[in-house]
Amino acid sequence: MTTAVLNASSMLTEFAAAIATGEIEVVDLTHTLDPDFPVIILPPEFGQCARFRMEEISAYDHRGPGWKWYNFTCCEHTGTHFDAPIHWVSGRDLPNNAVDTIPPEHFVGPVCVIDCSEGSKTDDDFELTPDIILAWERQHGQIPEDSWVFMRTDWSKRSGAEYLNMRKDGQHSPGPTPEAMRLLVDDRNIRGFGTETVGTDAGQAMHYSPPMPAHYYLHGAGRYGLQCMRNLDLLPPTGAILFSAPLKIKQGTGSPLRVLALVPKEAANG
Repeated sequence: MTTAVLNASSMLTEFAAAIATGEIEVVDLTHTLDPDFPVIILPPEFGQCARFRMEEISAYDHRGPGWKWYNFTCCEHTGTHFDAPIHWVSGRDLPNNAVDTIPPEHFVGPVCVIDCSEGSKTDDDFELTPDIILAWERQHGQIPEDSWVFMRTDWSKRSGAEYLNMRKDGQHSPGPTPEAMRLLVDDRNIRGFGTETVGTDAGQAMHYSPPMPAHYYLHGAGRYGLQCMRNLDLLPPTGAILFSAPLKIKQGTGSPLRVLALVPKEAANG
């Protein structure tokens, strides 16, 4: 073996040991996928996202005496889920734009967490703006290229109707402005953007120009989205490493997934 291979092998061994001893904590950022978890509701003239459903096939009985299993159905964008570039019209013609063709190394990477929880507590339509991003960078350093950026709102502590927060004019939930997304995508060259809400965009983002700017700018540039996450309050502003591999669905536009963050014990919040 070469020295480089030996060094890499040693690093992986030390990494596994650090997880086993708890020096590196594994934080689950995923909601439990069940039939009651809310899904996005679009205007009635559009097709709708299906909730998660389970059907028992057998349970150690006459249908299968030695095993238990289920069929399940859901939309690709149900529960904690991944958005691929092909999900949005701006990314439909890009190469490697579906979940089965994205390079697997893109599913592992560093995370920056911008805490917007105080503002979101008093304003359901709280906006992540360039000023907030630049203020965060003055404290924590410039967002590194090819990082994930998460908008922490503590929205995941809500449930049911309060989570969707639907009113007569539609959903109300926090999200980024078009200017914030242009800064993150064009100037910081991020890998992806993640939220605790039902989408990467604000609930009223159809009124921005362009509408739904997180989807439009992220996927138009070949970047990714994560939404319906939880436990962002347990992550430090910087230093966590994300694992976010979606199901390998042929030409899939997205997928439910288990999102995990690795955090040095002394850096974990909470």
